[in-house]
Amino acid sequence: MHVPDGFIDAPVSAAAGAVAAGAIVVSLRGARRELGDASRSGTAGSGGERTAPLAGLVAAFIFAVQMLNFPVAAGTSGHLLGGALAAILVGPYTGVLCVSVVLLMQGVLFADGGLTALGVNITDMAITTTVVAYLVFRALVKLLPRTRRSITVASFAAALLSVPAAAVVFTCFYAIGGTTDVSLAKVATAMIGVHVLIGIGEAVITALTVGAVVAVRPDLVHGARGLHKPLKLKVGGELIDAPVSPVAVAARGRSHRKVWAAGLLTSLVLAGGVSYYASTNPDGLMKVAHDKGIDKKEKPHAASDSPLAGYGVKDVTGSRGLAGAIGVGVTLVAGSGVFWVLRRRRTSDPASTEPVADGAVS
Repeated sequence: MHVPDGFIDAPVSAAAGAVAAGAIVVSLRGARRELGDASRSGTAGSGGERTAPLAGLVAAFIFAVQMLNFPVAAGTSGHLLGGALAAILVGPYTGVLCVSVVLLMQGVLFADGGLTALGVNITDMAITTTVVAYLVFRALVKLLPRTRRSITVASFAAALLSVPAAAVVFTCFYAIGGTTDVSLAKVATAMIGVHVLIGIGEAVITALTVGAVVAVRPDLVHGARGLHKPLKLKVGGELIDAPVSPVAVAARGRSHRKVWAAGLLTSLVLAGGVSYYASTNPDGLMKVAHDKGIDKKEKPHAASDSPLAGYGVKDVTGSRGLAGAIGVGVTLVAGSGVFWVLRRRRTSDPASTEPVADGAVS
C-alpha cells in the first residue's frame, strides 16, 4: 500500500507529514518507556538491552516479509503491512517507529513509496495499522482466557482489521487531496474490498509469527506482558505483591541471542531467497489505482536512480535477493541504532530501574 508521489496533492501530503512527525515524536517518548517495561516488570531482566536489538530485528523482519507479495485475487497481490506484528511484539510506540524505519528505508533506497508521500505512508501504514491493531488486541486479550493461544487468536483478529482500516484512511486522504477526479464511492469500495482479502494474509502471517515467538519465549512478547498474573506472597496473614517472581528470575538468565539469530537468519532467507517466488502482480493499491484511474498524475520517484531502486542492484542481473539482503541489513542497523539510543537514554533515568512484580503466561 505504498502511496507514490502524485496520488495526493502537496498541501495534504504536507499536512500528513506534520501528523507523522508529531506521531513519531510521541512514539519516541513512548518507546523509551516500552524499552524499559521489561526491566520494570521483571520479565526480561536487562530491559532495553534485550528489547532494543529485538525491536531492530522486528523492523528488519517486516522489511523482509514485505518483499513477499502473495496473490489475493485475479491480477492483484498483497503484502504484510506489519503494524499489528510490531505492536504486539515490541509495543505500539516502538511498533510505529519500526514500521516508520522500514518505510523510510524503502522510500530512500528502493524507490518504493513516494518521498513527498512519506508522511501519508507513515500515517497510513505505520500509525493507523499499529493503533487499530493494538486497540483490538488489548480488547480481545481482556476478554479471552489467559493463555498463549489467546494471544495468537487476538493477534489474528487485530491484524485482520488493521489492513482495511489503513484502506479507509487512504480513502480519506484521497477524498481530501486526491489529484484525480474519480468517484470517492468507487475508490472506497475497491480499496476496502481488496484490502479485506489482503488482511487475511496479514492475519495469518502475524498470528504465525507471534505464536512462534510466544511458544518459545513469551517473556519477549510485549503483548503477552499484560496477561501475566502477579505473584502474591502471604505475609502476616495478608497477600502482598512479590518484588520479583521466580519466572522473572529465570528469565533474567536466559539470553535473547538465539531468538535474535534465528530471526535474522529467517529474515535473510525470506528477503534473499523466498522473495524470488513472490507474486509479480500489482498490490491492492496500485491495482485499484490503475483500474480506477487515480494514478494518472503519478510522478516519477525522486530516488529512481538509486542503486537499489526496484529491489535490485543496479547493473546486476537477477539481484533481487542481494538487494533484499542488503535491505535487511540496512534496516536492522538503522532500527537498532534508533532503539539503542532510546535505550541508553532510558537506562540513564534512575526511575526506570524500579522493580515491579510479575508472573508468567499460562
